Amino acid sequence: MFQNLSDRLQDVFKKLKGKGKLTESDIKEAMREVRIALLEADVNFQVVKDFINKVREKSVGQEILQSLTPGQQVIKIVRDELQELMGGTKSELVFKKTPGVVMLVGLQGAGKTTMAAKLALRYKKKNKKPLLVAADIYRPAAIKQLQVLGEQLGVEVFTMGDKNSPVDICKLGLEHAKKNGYDLVIFDTAGRLHIDERLMDELEGIVKVANPDEILLVVDAMTGQDAVNVAKSFNEKLDITGVILTKLDGDTRGGAALSIKAVTGKPIKLVGIGEKIEDLDVFHPDRMASRILGMGDVLTLIEKAEAAIDLEKAKDLQKKLQTQQFTLDDFVEQLQQIKQMGPLDQILGMLPGMGGGKLKGLSVDNKELVKIEAIISSMTKGERANPSIINGSRRKRIAAGSGTKIQDVNRLLKQFEQMQKMMKQFSSLEKSMKKGKKPFPFF
Repeated sequence: MFQNLSDRLQDVFKKLKGKGKLTESDIKEAMREVRIALLEADVNFQVVKDFINKVREKSVGQEILQSLTPGQQVIKIVRDELQELMGGTKSELVFKKTPGVVMLVGLQGAGKTTMAAKLALRYKKKNKKPLLVAADIYRPAAIKQLQVLGEQLGVEVFTMGDKNSPVDICKLGLEHAKKNGYDLVIFDTAGRLHIDERLMDELEGIVKVANPDEILLVVDAMTGQDAVNVAKSFNEKLDITGVILTKLDGDTRGGAALSIKAVTGKPIKLVGIGEKIEDLDVFHPDRMASRILGMGDVLTLIEKAEAAIDLEKAKDLQKKLQTQQFTLDDFVEQLQQIKQMGPLDQILGMLPGMGGGKLKGLSVDNKELVKIEAIISSMTKGERANPSIINGSRRKRIAAGSGTKIQDVNRLLKQFEQMQKMMKQFSSLEKSMKKGKKPFPFF
């Protein structure tokens, strides 16, 4: 996400950091390049103009220009203003009553039905009891899609077919939720154009009978400026409480995320970051600003690791590494836990200094992880525990069983052997340090 914008901004600030002193003309030239980068990222023109003016005003003061690290000071100003542009702080969903009511609205094809299921799963994991209400009576198979998703998640779907009005469906769905002890009701409404008066009036009718705590506009980040225009129109009609951006993982420009809050005054509350049903995150303006400027997002990385990695297993692994008992079984278990954290390029992109163009030359193929798992799964228990017994004929058998080449098996075994050697060196170094010795290079 934000790949092009991130690359451009990092190039601009690399030039600034290379200068010992900054003049007003340096700032002016940098702001001109930042302005072009934001416009190319499809950020709203007026938003860009206001942003550049704020940054320029704060950057040309004598305190900044005469400081020892003026380039770093300007970058901090840009980061703070980017954060403010996207809302300043995260905005959680707020429920004032029980059951809490969420109404999802938006254009056709924005991903509302899938988002309804993602929301239900998110709150089910928080020990809430959600109810999905199928209020899209216009799109063929919309109700069936929600029922299939609900069945996968173990979440009930309230439906009255496609012959009743969405207003009545939502009203009776809410009554059903109150009678049966549900904590959260999620209305999946039909996609509609903001210029379709009849369908927009229908949404107003649902608002009157259900009084939702959250009216969330689901918009496709890939549509750029159109997403901002849609958000503005829906907000004027329904007074939305926030926005959910979908497909943010595929948007290399990011104009919608940077413009929506400034244009509508309503925050981005959640973001869809992948196709999986669990790929839904709270939107953190501060973390996103850091990632755009190549500073990484360590907090999100830690949260993903905590959610995916079993603490007890991690402690066992640490002991095995220290005693050099790490086997291929442990290796494949670690790969599976890493895969649960998300795509590798996303994980690496959260590391400081690894954003922007740093990953361009790096091939991050999740299929390689699948191949490694297949190779290890084709080994016997004894082979996984002691890879040194794997001779030529065994390698041939493993390659055939995993649908790979002998070269792939050889490469994996070589990498594992190198990793074991490295762990042995670390273990020896740790023991020496504990004894008070200072092995090379710490002499």
